[in-house]
Amino acid sequence: MLYDHPALYDALLPAGEHAAHYAALARARGGPVLELACGTGQIAVEIAARGVPTTGLDLSAAMLKAARQRAGAAGVEIRLVEGDMRRFELGERFGLVIIARNSLLHCLTTDDLLSVFGEVRRHLAPGGVFAFDVFNPDVRILSTPPTERVHVMTVPTDELGAVTVEATSDYDAASQVNRATWYISTPGHPDRWVAPLHLRSIFPRELPLLLERGGFRLVHRHGDLAGAPFASASPRQVCLCASV
Repeated sequence: MLYDHPALYDALLPAGEHAAHYAALARARGGPVLELACGTGQIAVEIAARGVPTTGLDLSAAMLKAARQRAGAAGVEIRLVEGDMRRFELGERFGLVIIARNSLLHCLTTDDLLSVFGEVRRHLAPGGVFAFDVFNPDVRILSTPPTERVHVMTVPTDELGAVTVEATSDYDAASQVNRATWYISTPGHPDRWVAPLHLRSIFPRELPLLLERGGFRLVHRHGDLAGAPFASASPRQVCLCASV
């Protein structure tokens, strides 16, 4: 899996504007902050570097090891915990809980999503907020034939040269899960890594209803990280929620 290769993950998926967005939100809200599915700490370290107490939780020991190294290199302290965001206990409440960059969509069933929402509510301090972003489903991508490979990106790297990613999609409308596969190639090594990437789609009219079932109210939904109004063609659903 891609999450077993933290350096490759970081090369292909730098946090960029996501790190800036959530760090600004954390500084505005104050701490402490909990990031679920924190991965290699790209966002959590950015938040902690602004002096905000930060905790990160992730299921992958390899990603957490990379996060510790990142925090050490940046000279910041972060509490990092290995765990499943559907069921965890940290013994602390947080003013802000975030799940960034489609990580919520790894919860493939409604029961899993509701379990996450329940854990977030339990760990939110009074008046705290829940922030996340997920893609706005594009039926053109979801309807791609399973046998068709689509170019996703080509990224230059110092260690591996130009890394090319192609993907296939296999979308099941009944479960709303796209069982995609990434084919990652380097010069002279076609399909060097083959990584499954299974993500649920959450459609715009569905999202507020799921949140309501989970005990949340959707306060704001933007169409991108710059704060554009959400619309049909928006690439993302960038959400800020309060518990009810």
